[in-house]
Amino acid sequence: MLWFFLALAAGLTQAGNDVISKRFFSDLTAYEMGLIRLLFAMPFLVAGLIFIPWPELDKTFWKCMACAMPLEVIAFLCYMRAIKISPLSLTLPFLAFTPAFVILTGHVILDERLNLYGILGIAMIVSGSYTLNLSSAKIKFIAPFLAVFKEHGSWLMLLTAFLYSITSTIGKLAIMHSSPQFFGVIYFLFFGLVLATLFPLMPGAEMANLFKRPVIGLIAGMILTTMVFCHMYAISLIQAAYMISVKRTSLLFGVIFGFVIFKEKNIKERFLGVSIMMAGVMVIGFLG
Repeated sequence: MLWFFLALAAGLTQAGNDVISKRFFSDLTAYEMGLIRLLFAMPFLVAGLIFIPWPELDKTFWKCMACAMPLEVIAFLCYMRAIKISPLSLTLPFLAFTPAFVILTGHVILDERLNLYGILGIAMIVSGSYTLNLSSAKIKFIAPFLAVFKEHGSWLMLLTAFLYSITSTIGKLAIMHSSPQFFGVIYFLFFGLVLATLFPLMPGAEMANLFKRPVIGLIAGMILTTMVFCHMYAISLIQAAYMISVKRTSLLFGVIFGFVIFKEKNIKERFLGVSIMMAGVMVIGFLG
């Protein structure tokens, strides 16, 4: 069960970073919001690289890095844009679709199989997403699903969930050809460098904005580093779909933070939806 608690910690730290980004950096562009996290995490990641063993790397590892990196950049920018423009309680819950997508990607890339409890848990996650916009059902049955596409942040996060299902599965393959800790550090270091090279191409991005709140940035960097180590070690211990499902407890924390900190509306139906999703997560975690 070690993987379960590590994944839970990864979910909590991810939600915490989302709150920090929305609370202190939402006046910046989505690109700047994302780059700040990675920029201030660099010192901690480099320090970690000094103390962890370096495994022997093969071609498969570098192919995984090359395939995952562009998808990770797109997903991350969509993610930051989503939490910038929409309520946390209508964006973060859609990350719960990642394990549903992982059924396909895990089978294609890693030849993984899920049992009936795993499939049941994923079905509960999908049904829970319906209730996030349950007030729309007064108009028509499919309205809650249609509401996803009216809320730009929701469909951006749905796209992010799909992309993360690919990158997380590719990441597990890379871990199998290296080690959890090494991959986690190297992956995010490379990711940060790739994102930084895009700086001249990003409209509205200003260097001064990255260092406006250095203390908050350092806190975000420390939290990101903690999330990375918890995520990578957990996913090396269990099937990708199960680990990602438990990590998605971040959506529960996100809805709670959205209500307490940002006073978001319609919290009852959103909390109901998240509760159903979390029940699905528990089915996967304890029975899957």
